[in-house]
Amino acid sequence: MATKSNEKIKMLSVMAMLTALAIVADFFLRVKVGGFLTYEPKDVVITIAAFIYNPVVGLIISLVVCLVEMVTISDTGFIGLLMNFLASAMFVGVSSVIYYRKKTLPRAIIGLLAGSAAMIAVMLLWNYIITPIYMQIPREMVVKMMPTLLLPFNAIKAGLNAALVLFLYKGVVTALRKSKLLPTRESNDSENKRSNTIIMVVISALAVATMILILLIFAKII
Repeated sequence: MATKSNEKIKMLSVMAMLTALAIVADFFLRVKVGGFLTYEPKDVVITIAAFIYNPVVGLIISLVVCLVEMVTISDTGFIGLLMNFLASAMFVGVSSVIYYRKKTLPRAIIGLLAGSAAMIAVMLLWNYIITPIYMQIPREMVVKMMPTLLLPFNAIKAGLNAALVLFLYKGVVTALRKSKLLPTRESNDSENKRSNTIIMVVISALAVATMILILLIFAKII
């Protein structure tokens, strides 16, 4: 009983820590694009939390972070809350649901790709519905923005988040295990896993660098 209670306390502690980290990322690592679009890496932290625990944890943290953003730094009110939560929920939820069923590297990659595709599709739909109301512009103008602004922005955002999750996940989990906040996992194939980790870190680092460069160029052009 005491062990279960200790594990629950550790879980809540890690959730609180990752929620705080997601809020910090939301506040201080923001890039404005096109006047009304914003990139911030909060979904990276939230997805890592969902990968560690489960999709429900990811959705809870997403909602908390979006609510904090709405009452502090956001000037878009409930519409901003809705759009932010939809984007986070789709990316985090779909990615973690696929990964949660079988926690392997291929599943993580498939999950992140599926989460990215789901987020892009849902955000295009909701931008089509909400943006004309929010910006007081004709819907035809929003349709024209889709291939030149909304689609590339959401694709870059999803790609960068996915690459960052792959790059950071192993390090975060290792640090939490060393801190005794997560149980140590025994492995009979540690050498093979180490090789996979090194390869994935190199690939994801290159992907992260590429996506950051594209985002900065895109932001400057727009």
